[in-house]
Amino acid sequence: MGSGERQLHEHLTFLYGGQRAAELTGRLMEMLRRFQRENPNLAATSMRNSLSERDAILVTYGDMVQDARRSCLQSLADFLNTQLAGIVSTIHILPFFPYSSDDGFSVIDYQSVDPEQGTWDDIASIHHDFKLMFDAVINHISAKSEWFQGFLRGEEKYRDYFIEIDPAEDLSQVFRPRALPLCTTVQGTAGQKAVWTTFSSDQIDLNYHNPEVLLKVLETLLLYVAHGAEFIRLDAVAFIWKEPGTACIHLPQAHRIVKLIRSILEMVAPRVVIVTETNVPHKENISYFGSGDEAQIVYNFCLPPLTLHAFQTQNAEILSRWADALRPPSQQLAFLNFLASHDGIGLTPAKGILTDADIADMARRAQKLGGAISYKTNSDGSRTAYELNINYLDAMNDPANPNEDVEIIARRFLASQAIMLALQGVPGIYFHSLFGSRNWQEGPRQSGRPRTINRQKLQRSTLESELADPHSLRHKVFHGYLQLLKSRASTPAFHPNGGQQVIFCHKAVFALLRISPDGSSYALCLHNVSNRADDVSVALDMLPVPAVEIFRDILSGQIFSTDDMQLNIHLAPYQVLWLKNIDD
Repeated sequence: MGSGERQLHEHLTFLYGGQRAAELTGRLMEMLRRFQRENPNLAATSMRNSLSERDAILVTYGDMVQDARRSCLQSLADFLNTQLAGIVSTIHILPFFPYSSDDGFSVIDYQSVDPEQGTWDDIASIHHDFKLMFDAVINHISAKSEWFQGFLRGEEKYRDYFIEIDPAEDLSQVFRPRALPLCTTVQGTAGQKAVWTTFSSDQIDLNYHNPEVLLKVLETLLLYVAHGAEFIRLDAVAFIWKEPGTACIHLPQAHRIVKLIRSILEMVAPRVVIVTETNVPHKENISYFGSGDEAQIVYNFCLPPLTLHAFQTQNAEILSRWADALRPPSQQLAFLNFLASHDGIGLTPAKGILTDADIADMARRAQKLGGAISYKTNSDGSRTAYELNINYLDAMNDPANPNEDVEIIARRFLASQAIMLALQGVPGIYFHSLFGSRNWQEGPRQSGRPRTINRQKLQRSTLESELADPHSLRHKVFHGYLQLLKSRASTPAFHPNGGQQVIFCHKAVFALLRISPDGSSYALCLHNVSNRADDVSVALDMLPVPAVEIFRDILSGQIFSTDDMQLNIHLAPYQVLWLKNIDD
């Protein structure tokens, strides 16, 4: 038994016991050998040190850009190639499988492309120009899936694919991410059954106590790799193992499954990166790095609410203190930095960093700006706000000044995005942020779901017309964003694993020094989070940089001189400066 096979056996023994582990390991190894025969080139590449300052991930639905002349995925591929070739490295296509609800996150068939969006060939056409990130929505599956329908019909194959709940069982300790019932009563051929549904009655949780479920999911992940996935996002992975009498979140078995997936990919496709999606407080979130043996990338869930709070209060002190303590466990691991996503702005990760009053103020402000609040149920039956459902650009605005100039709106929003791009890690950019979208108020009215406010599908002709208008908000945001991305990609100091030091120079300024991994390049990044002009002084002799007399802003080309190792700058409202030694 080779080292890889021994590792798989160890993981399976932990999950299912020694008696079953040998048989399961043999079946899994046969699956992997078959995969390697069909995909011989994938084992020859490695992801080690493959990420760089040129990496940025765009997050989009497969049907985000629509054109009546071609399929949605074909339209997206052509649009992305026209607008973003050479600008972003990776496209994260949100679930593009047949689905029944939640805009794709209630998957009917894990292994097919939604015919309303296109085909696997269309996915391949995007992969021709970009790296790909796929979603593995493996905590739950659609009630309309063949798996669950087979369960309802009483078919032996699917009998233990789902979790039946005894109504008398005490499940009060189970962590609830939603203000919805934990179980759903369904009608099968053998009568009524209560099944576990963490997120909705249409999203039926899978039973990983049954190893057949795990093997089927692993087969699906290998299919994604064969179709070009270089990043796999494990959706809601913290919830996948249930043990009554516990909170049923972050259990050791959930971590072990992530380790198992990591071990498998290192054997057959080591270039593929695991990304865990765990919208929880920071300590629990970063636990999915494991000891460097779980995810290579973990979402930086604290960043969206803390950045929003900084701009709303015009004070970057809390954001700066948090970022000052932010460190990935090793040089082979990274954070996925993001501000907006297809979901709302999560509040749970900010608990303990922001006060309850801070969070309540953010919620009230979001509602004044046209957003909504989503709630979760606590163990005592009370409800807590866990998410702001609002477009991030609109969340940045001032409710007391609804008629702000487009230039100010764009400048403030781009300053927030610059913070995300400057931080150590890999940037993840939501489509609607890159293209300057606003709240889609009709969306929640149509769907009945608050999150739809930030999931509008766009007609390509309308989008391109607005982007071509130099006076439009879309144009100003998009072209400003392109400048940030191009500048970042040309600066080795922004390498995801480069050094980072937060600088405390002014309460309204988020400032940090970025240093390339080899120490040869650095960038001094200043971001004014306020609507005021501020004088800022940075003591360069306190930083690990050589003596510098002249800096150049890589965004504007503006030149700044130092005075006796002191940099004194007058920052305009929401101004961003990324400064480099003029000789660099």
